[in-house]
Amino acid sequence: MDATIQKTFDDAKNIVFLTGAGVSTASGIPDFRSANGLYTQNRNAEYYLSHRYFVSDPEGFYEFCKKNLYFPDARPNVIHQKQAALTQQDRATVITQNIDNLYEEAETKHLIDFHGNLFRIYCEKCHETVSVREYLKSRLHQRDNGPLRPDIVLYDEGIKQEDIVNSVKAMQQADLVVVVGTSMKVYPFAGLLDYRNPNAKVIAVNQQILQFPFDFQMVQVDATKFFDELKV
Repeated sequence: MDATIQKTFDDAKNIVFLTGAGVSTASGIPDFRSANGLYTQNRNAEYYLSHRYFVSDPEGFYEFCKKNLYFPDARPNVIHQKQAALTQQDRATVITQNIDNLYEEAETKHLIDFHGNLFRIYCEKCHETVSVREYLKSRLHQRDNGPLRPDIVLYDEGIKQEDIVNSVKAMQQADLVVVVGTSMKVYPFAGLLDYRNPNAKVIAVNQQILQFPFDFQMVQVDATKFFDELKV
């Protein structure tokens, strides 16, 4: 770990981690936008994950989700764990595009699931929440036969207003912004950088080089190596 980077983390009081699929690949969850990812291999994937498809073919939506989105053996890796540790010190907030529940399993304290969470399931008819175990057995709510769905942001749905407001607030208060495992090309998530505190330092930890129209430090390395060496 570069001593200057370690000192930047040590000195920071309000860190914001902006994270994406690259955080969870080390836990065995594929990056859907990679060369061999779901979105690349299946051109209709975005449609299959749209609210329009959920309404028009609920059985097809259910089967697609069960087959492609759930990885029950996945566990938090060192990236989740180190970031969670910093949130538990009340020094960091995680804003993630990931929907895989691994930050929750790592006991992340200050967490915004910008695109929702696959493991929060609710009935569209009565809005009662049910366990993911129940959902994986049936797409219909046992109590009222209403359609169950994961609490994720589907295509043609908007981000929850509360999550947008809290994310912008966190960005404005940050003294260090760390981009991890994401190309920052998916909007509106990528637009959060526009709301950063102008005095905040920005570090990007990614295997591919990123480019932003402002000063930042690029650390081109496997994020698991970076966080394994980071002292928190």
